[in-house]
Amino acid sequence: MVDEVTVRRAADTAWSAFRATHPDVDASDNRRCLLERHLQRRGEERESDSEELASLGLAYLHRLPADEC
Repeated sequence: MVDEVTVRRAADTAWSAFRATHPDVDASDNRRCLLERHLQRRGEERESDSEELASLGLAYLHRLPADEC
């Protein structure tokens, strides 16, 4: 299990990278919440570091359909 600080750091990193490549996405977009929940579940499934979780989170964001968020 991953601690909350690691998940938060991973979410911040993935969200920053995603927004850097998608400048039209607002900081308060619903995808941020979806990302945090996804990373929390992934962290509960197995031990991961923040870099690995950030990579998983960024991949998750890219898979989300933009028109459903």
